[in-house]
Amino acid sequence: MKKGWLIALVLLLIGFAGAYIWYRNTTDKRTATGGPHDDTLKPRLELSRMNINDISDDAINMTMELLIDNPLPVGFKAHQMDYTVFIANTPVIKDTYKKTIELKAGDSTLLALPVKVMAKTLTQVLKTLERKGIDSTTYKVQSTFALDVPILGEKTFAVTIDRRLPTFYIPQIKIEDIDFGPLGLKRTDVATKVNVVNKNKFSFNIADARYTVAIDGKQIADGHQSDPISIKAQATTPVIFPVTARPGKTLSVLPKMLFDKKDTPYRVNFSCKLIDKKGNAAIDDSKFAAVITGTLDDLKKLKK
Repeated sequence: MKKGWLIALVLLLIGFAGAYIWYRNTTDKRTATGGPHDDTLKPRLELSRMNINDISDDAINMTMELLIDNPLPVGFKAHQMDYTVFIANTPVIKDTYKKTIELKAGDSTLLALPVKVMAKTLTQVLKTLERKGIDSTTYKVQSTFALDVPILGEKTFAVTIDRRLPTFYIPQIKIEDIDFGPLGLKRTDVATKVNVVNKNKFSFNIADARYTVAIDGKQIADGHQSDPISIKAQATTPVIFPVTARPGKTLSVLPKMLFDKKDTPYRVNFSCKLIDKKGNAAIDDSKFAAVITGTLDDLKKLKK
């Protein structure tokens, strides 16, 4: 019995030794290029897709899906992965994936990495691309992770991957007018005239639009448009959103609305879902939110 265990142990050690020698010989013969599928024997990463989850005036929250493949003859475990995301060769985020990554030999898995890009940084990148007339962008990910590999111990790997995708411009919501109808005892119908600016080369729908209107810091109206609205590609689409105002709240700011337009601020909070007609997974069913501010004097007119 003991002799059988001894033979099994020797065979196991020989197997690990063979894997180690193979690994060493392979890596010595090949030069790392940093690509996702170069000839170096190391974990391979591939950018599967990027999903936009939420767009606001402050930031864009995305989920970046990475396919990680293990070509090693043994399994490995990584306790974390550091990564930097570049858009058009400009670093937009640097973060750490802190969940344990564990793969068996020859196995693969899909990682969902959260990416939060600040709007100010992205706007600068997009302005440069627009000025140069570039309609597609290189999204690059530089990742570094330490693997705990049996026999070999801890090894640090750096992998750079990139993928060229269409440039995505954030839609712009511009208020043209807030048109008040006759004041009623219980409600006042208001039409908010909006221009939706879409610089992208594809059209989309906005659905489940919700919005509130505040004047001089007081919310006086709100509305909801459930029907989808088609937004044209590379164009400005005018849209009228119905809003219901409460007279009690409207009357409190009426003097400023009539006699102090220049110094009376307005604020519109707008949210909706973006629906891509062709099922583009990058933006389809993503949330969009915008805050539009100005003064009443900025509007074309304000009916009594």
